[in-house]
Amino acid sequence: MLEVLRITFPFFALVLCGYAAARKGLLPLEAIPGLNGFVLFFALPCMLFRFGASTPIAQLLNAGVFFTYLFCALVMVSFTIAISLNSRIRWSDASLGALVAAFPNTGFMGVPLLVALLGSAAAGPAIVTIVVDMVITTSLCVALSRMDAAGEHGAAVAARKALAGVVRNPMPWAISLGGAFSYWHLELIGPVAKTVGLLGDAASPVALFTIGAVLARSQLLAHERPHGPLRLGDYLPVAVIKLLVHPLLVLLVTAMAVQWGVKIDHFAWVVMVLVAALPSASNVSLLAERLGADNGRIARIILVTTAVAFLTFSGAVALIKP
Repeated sequence: MLEVLRITFPFFALVLCGYAAARKGLLPLEAIPGLNGFVLFFALPCMLFRFGASTPIAQLLNAGVFFTYLFCALVMVSFTIAISLNSRIRWSDASLGALVAAFPNTGFMGVPLLVALLGSAAAGPAIVTIVVDMVITTSLCVALSRMDAAGEHGAAVAARKALAGVVRNPMPWAISLGGAFSYWHLELIGPVAKTVGLLGDAASPVALFTIGAVLARSQLLAHERPHGPLRLGDYLPVAVIKLLVHPLLVLLVTAMAVQWGVKIDHFAWVVMVLVAALPSASNVSLLAERLGADNGRIARIILVTTAVAFLTFSGAVALIKP
């Protein structure tokens, strides 16, 4: 357990540094969108491209991992919405809450952390889960969040907008391009490879620092919430679902899938469970803000899962690491 904590501590310490920088005013809140833009459009795509290009194409096209993880994501979304809907939390807030319960922070935190823990082979299954969460889970939750809107075609319009957002997201394109390089055994020319390498190396530290800054910003602006004080019951159950129910669900469903003949090796199974044990994805907070959902609730869920995951994730690694 101490060995695991030695590896995971720097990742969570960078989140704490970003949080402290924003809370103390060392990082202006207005600079946070710029950091997010750098990570989302430059550093993270380069890191994912490198992992995709260096991962055997068979790992990137693992149908067993894809459909098993997808089934778990759909169960998570359905269950979280079902327990969240009430007179105050309608479809918009419930759907974005379900997304934050089902979408781990795999891109910003999970890939570099799992590679540090398990080696570069962990990138393959982790990238498959990223594709599921970004393309299917996110699109579904965004479409469901529009169910409150009046009009016969509200959900259909929302679905088209969600698809357009997926198309504009650089991360699936970076993964696809990396997969193409892996399949055809291509390599970037020297200066381009060096540039991509420098940007990819910056992804993990800047992303983790930015996560902390985003969480601090949500607390600093909590008084501006239009829905009044946030109740503990509005966010704590979703945080528990994310950190405990999600990894247990993936653990059990994957074990059943293997028994039924689905081809998932033990290493990929371990990676899938550890991905599910990660804290919630921080970019969901930005999505909630853009869609007009209760961003204070979403940010609080992300904050709780990120803080508690230092122990729960480390414990999961100690229990199932091969």
